[in-house]
Amino acid sequence: MSDLRLTHIGGPTALIETGGWRLLTDPTFDPPGQRYRFGWGTASHKSAGPALAASDLPPIDAVLLSHDQHGDNLDRTGRDVLRTAPTVLTTPAGARRLGRGAHGLAPWTVTRLHAPGRPTLTVTATPARHGPPLSRPLTGHVTGFALTWEGQQHGALWISGDTVLYGGAREVARRLAVGTALLHVGGVRFPITGPVRYTMTAAQAVHLCRLLRPRTAIPVHYEGWHHFHEGRDAIERELARAPADVRDRFRWLPTGTATDITA
Repeated sequence: MSDLRLTHIGGPTALIETGGWRLLTDPTFDPPGQRYRFGWGTASHKSAGPALAASDLPPIDAVLLSHDQHGDNLDRTGRDVLRTAPTVLTTPAGARRLGRGAHGLAPWTVTRLHAPGRPTLTVTATPARHGPPLSRPLTGHVTGFALTWEGQQHGALWISGDTVLYGGAREVARRLAVGTALLHVGGVRFPITGPVRYTMTAAQAVHLCRLLRPRTAIPVHYEGWHHFHEGRDAIERELARAPADVRDRFRWLPTGTATDITA
């Protein structure tokens, strides 16, 4: 049985440990109370800090960065973390902006991480769309990641990235067997754009899990920011209406605590 340990640090940020590898998703380590602009008249305040400080992290082998253009997925301290990581995987546009050896992956591009004495990690970039149709010129490009390695029993570890439920996310369900899904939820919206959502709502996450049928679905990216409009309570209300075979797949991780997951 494959070992997998996840630590939800806060927001979209999680530490993934398996087979001697340590990977970090979307590093956000700034303290709360700051305001961040996202462009086109949108902005938000950070209301909660990370459960672990950047200085508390173990050495990181790679960062999986869904996108670099928004401060709730890569903040100022997170950029310092990037500079310490040997490998940064992100979107092609993000890699061009970041430089410093960041590797850009187009959707369905595959790369592999190798190290002596460790299993090879296969990383597949998966489609993501950070808003409604035609929103990419405003929100920029985003990617998800699917991780596979020898010994997995239940399928890939999939990190959705900031995405709504759309054809690309449904394609993941068709093309991949997913054992563990880290779902970026929160139903993000801004006053200036009214009811438009930029990440999955609770209802979308539940619907996607009906398609994916992962062994374990773990919500992230639902707390700590003012523009996250669907927190844990909203997700639990939606789960209460869901069929038991979907509801029982969801698992909440305590922030800052390493949790073992059957992979």
